[in-house]
Amino acid sequence: MNKRIIKKGGVGQLLIPLVALAILLIFNLIRDPGFYSIGVAVNNSGNKVLTGNIISIIDSASELAIIAMGMTLVTAACGGQDISVGAVGTIAGSIFVKTLKAFPDINFGTLILAILACCLVTILFKSFNGALVAVFKIQPMIATLILFSCGRSIAYWIVGSATPQIDSPIINSMGMTIPGIPIPTPIFGVVLVGLILTLIFRLTTLRLYTESVGVNQGAARLNGINPVGIKMLSFVILGICVAVAGIIGTCRMGQVSHKTLLIDIEMDAILAVAIGGNNLGGGRFKISGSILGAYIIQMLTTTLLAMRVDPVNIKAYKAIVIIIIVMAGSPVVKQKLTALWHRIRSGGLKPASAKGVN
Repeated sequence: MNKRIIKKGGVGQLLIPLVALAILLIFNLIRDPGFYSIGVAVNNSGNKVLTGNIISIIDSASELAIIAMGMTLVTAACGGQDISVGAVGTIAGSIFVKTLKAFPDINFGTLILAILACCLVTILFKSFNGALVAVFKIQPMIATLILFSCGRSIAYWIVGSATPQIDSPIINSMGMTIPGIPIPTPIFGVVLVGLILTLIFRLTTLRLYTESVGVNQGAARLNGINPVGIKMLSFVILGICVAVAGIIGTCRMGQVSHKTLLIDIEMDAILAVAIGGNNLGGGRFKISGSILGAYIIQMLTTTLLAMRVDPVNIKAYKAIVIIIIVMAGSPVVKQKLTALWHRIRSGGLKPASAKGVN
């Protein structure tokens, strides 16, 4: 195996999500060989677009993958999770629509202004959460419970009505496809956010500082790292990710609904981080694992729908599969697998009858 997958410290973080993904891929191939077929169709706007289950999975998981990236940083730095991302994403969508409707026409100038307004608002809300966690030492899940409870009501107050519509070619392109490009636009959003974070990690010491704070905050402080600043920064980055996801979700629907936009995405984001092999108690992290986790969750949902499972029961089936995946990635199981791997590499398993024989 590649050294990046099997590390001397134990089974690599990506092994469990890759195995889970492979199982789903093989299962669908056996169940329906045409599950992975990709075609080209013409949408209502007359543009050619790619179609198929794979395209649908990658497209539908875009908002979840983007939020999971930000959630990974908060988890790594703070040793806890943010359960208000769905509600704050709805606030972002409301700000986006409110800003656009303040102008008679929607053009690239007003669009950029609306995006910046969304990012600013979500950064303020996430900074509030970050201050509660970093300064007042409140556990992240409790600190974010406030906005989880009232965030959607705030979104409703902002727009002043339940489902304000936005109809514009630019908005349709952002939520579906750009004319002449058959790939769904939200996929480019995931790629863009992933590239920006990758560049930040390569060009700065943010990854090292974040992992250091998550592993041992006291030791990090003694080495000149500011734990409060790192935790605040992780929430700020999450806020930007939430803004992007809220904008994509709003453009996808062509409206903002405080009841349905990004509903339950906080739980899926936490699961994506866990399935990706990241320690929910903080420390080392892998963004690519969380992205894989997001696609695994969406593929599982699509598979169950293809099997005509009642949508009401999908959460129960997902819970069973996710429990298995999370248990397989637990430290105890990883330790057992690592010990087994080292025994195999050192000469194989000796028969019980050979013990004590000279």
